[in-house]
Amino acid sequence: MGIPVPEELRPTGSALSAPPRRPGSVRRTSTMEFGWPDGLGGDTVLDGRARDLLTLNDGSARGVAEARLAMVSDARRVIRSITSTPHLPLLQGLLGASAMSGFRGRLAEARATDSASPLHLLLDDVPGATLVSGSAFQRWYEPERYRDLKADVARRVMTDVCTGYQSGSSALHPDGTLIWRQNRVPAADIKAVNDDLAWHTYADPTGVSMRRARRIDVWIDGPTIRVDAFFQDSSTLPDGGRQAIHEYGLTARADLRSQTLRHLTPVAHVLPYDECPLAVRNVSALIGLPLGGLRRDVLKRLPGPLGCTHLNDMLRSLADAPALAALVRSDPPGPRPPAA
Repeated sequence: MGIPVPEELRPTGSALSAPPRRPGSVRRTSTMEFGWPDGLGGDTVLDGRARDLLTLNDGSARGVAEARLAMVSDARRVIRSITSTPHLPLLQGLLGASAMSGFRGRLAEARATDSASPLHLLLDDVPGATLVSGSAFQRWYEPERYRDLKADVARRVMTDVCTGYQSGSSALHPDGTLIWRQNRVPAADIKAVNDDLAWHTYADPTGVSMRRARRIDVWIDGPTIRVDAFFQDSSTLPDGGRQAIHEYGLTARADLRSQTLRHLTPVAHVLPYDECPLAVRNVSALIGLPLGGLRRDVLKRLPGPLGCTHLNDMLRSLADAPALAALVRSDPPGPRPPAA
């Protein structure tokens, strides 16, 4: 039967990934492409890329930061190799450890990178995106064969892991194990926008692959930091095109001086289970908190059935908004002098 979901919370369908860039704004985009050269059960190869693009007050644009992350993990999600640009030798301390359980804690201990940098966003996304990545195979196998291959997942009790898996959800059997019935829709191409600079250059592999794509636009409106963001997990399909697995949009406002979050509106575009959108009702628990602490506070305020793993990842990245706003403030308003 499931849990009733108000009509206004129901997913709206895959959406365009980016509005026109605003003069006097900064846009951070990131993509994480997962592939399996040897098929399901072989190594997982990750190609992560990110860029910060400043759109100046005169409408011109310049890149201010870029990052790359390359990682290979085995079938048990144990990291076999990891390299980055900018180069971070401390990442070699993650070799032999899980790409999921405890990854963020080990990254924090290593103090490997600036917590608001594009590279840190890629690294912070590793466990959540790795968790989702294997679902890319679901449309490449017959349902029974796929369930056999994922038998370990099928046996797990998932009750209250997240909002979508809360007790009584239509996603779960009475014993708390998953019902393999998910809502999937065609994914809007993230580059289906009239702007060659909307996204950085990213890998576009053939065959089975999963992509996590993020965008966060930040600009200053008087005494307010404003944010417009996008989040999409999608995977390739055997007959071409892509399917959306998770997709959200989000707008937010915060005080420029205190950097306190004042307004937050997430919108569910695509989610796998009927109850998943109920998570958006709980984000008011973050209002009044400082942006800089959200990577920690989101997990404290929206644990288990109060949160959606993927929405939480999106909310946590709002911690980068002050650093992005500082890039905007470094571009003074008004006309720019002509080039010499």
